[in-house]
Amino acid sequence: MSRKRVLLADDHAMFHEGLERLLSPIYDIVGRVQDGRALVEMAAELLPDLIVADISMPELNGIEAIREIKASAIDTKIVLLTMHEDPEYAIEALHAGALGYVVKHSASTELLSALEEALSGRMYVTPRVAKEVFARLSSANHEPVRGAREPTPRQREVLKLLLEGCSAKEIARRLGVSQRTVEHHKYNMMAQLGIRTTAELIQYAVKQGLIE
Repeated sequence: MSRKRVLLADDHAMFHEGLERLLSPIYDIVGRVQDGRALVEMAAELLPDLIVADISMPELNGIEAIREIKASAIDTKIVLLTMHEDPEYAIEALHAGALGYVVKHSASTELLSALEEALSGRMYVTPRVAKEVFARLSSANHEPVRGAREPTPRQREVLKLLLEGCSAKEIARRLGVSQRTVEHHKYNMMAQLGIRTTAELIQYAVKQGLIE
């Protein structure tokens, strides 16, 4: 199977180098650009499978670039990697067409997870802002986010244990993951589905036959 092709966009050359070291064992890095206008042009020329872009860039910022790329019907998955932990940035990025939102000082494994989710057509929001993003997306002031998909196998496990009445701490212990990871899975599902409470999430899962 051929490796997925990735285009990087960030206005700091040293950050490009670090990203390339992280991603090159898994992906083919087909280009590096340092401004939003160049990102739009290179996306059209290279047609990458994935784009990893910053928000703060010259010419066009990352969110504006996403809008232009999506308007051109370029079939690529986009993950934003940024210093901004403001939920409004994340919401704006997701509505523009991004499938991932990761902050730069997160663990490198988080970016890799976001890229895997994006390739599968699923949304990933860093746990640092996921709870607030979910709350705002659930309000009447925002439309549902595109990119919602059926829960992943791990999310189904979390749902099943929630139905059994387990707390996030207990679910984390039983699945061998952190409590933060459990909360991330829960809030991502709620944000994607436009559901406000854990109880509504469980009801939805039962009605849809996602868990027994």
